[in-house]
Amino acid sequence: MGDPEEDVRIERRGRAAWIRLNRPERRNAFDGAMARSVVAAIEDCADSGVIVLTGEGRSFCAGGYLARMEDPDPREVRAMYEGSLDLVDAVRTSPRPVIAAVNGAAAGGGNELVVACDLAIASSRATFGQTGPRVGSAPVLGGTNVMSVQIGEKRAKELSFLCRRYTAAEALDMGLVNAVADPDELEAVVEEWAAELLALSPRYLEIAKISSNLWWNSARDSFRSGIGMLAQAVGSADMLEGARAFMEKRPPRFEPPFTGPREH
Repeated sequence: MGDPEEDVRIERRGRAAWIRLNRPERRNAFDGAMARSVVAAIEDCADSGVIVLTGEGRSFCAGGYLARMEDPDPREVRAMYEGSLDLVDAVRTSPRPVIAAVNGAAAGGGNELVVACDLAIASSRATFGQTGPRVGSAPVLGGTNVMSVQIGEKRAKELSFLCRRYTAAEALDMGLVNAVADPDELEAVVEEWAAELLALSPRYLEIAKISSNLWWNSARDSFRSGIGMLAQAVGSADMLEGARAFMEKRPPRFEPPFTGPREH
């Protein structure tokens, strides 16, 4: 179990609240407990005017974390999946605009966290991409559905299927982020965007935000069914091979879906 005080740090900067994912030793990947800590932080910061999500160290977020990927505990995995859904939901249902200050790598569920945020500003050294099919998983919390609304279906499938890495400039070009800043200027640029938001009506910003959730709400059933399918696949051959390959830093060797003649 993570320590909430260690998992997340909150800094109040006037009417802006900065929530910093604070597990740099694992690239700010979150388990179920850490996801709950971030959700609580987002809820606690609803009295601010703007919320900023960022990461400690050189990474933004590497997505879901499992201590024993090669021998997963189904309960631990389910808790991480459920925590992931609660986390992206908290971002979207917060009455405040949420800005992702992407200071480094946003991978897997970390990339989906960027998708969930209302606005995203990236350091020029940040990278983006999904990891699911490469490591024995699938991006069901935005990567296969809402991201297609943001950047187009073909590009979203490119990210979700091929698991490539993209630079901040490429992310800006495809519409995954709103702006790119030099690493040393990232926080200053985010503060400028936050100041613009803080000059506006919080009441009508909330109305605009909740109204903008049309596509997110439409995809909500897909999130839930996707988590159910992932939970049923815990311990599958593909999940274990993906985890082993990741741990051993080698390409995965997945078996084809049908290894013998099919019955008719």
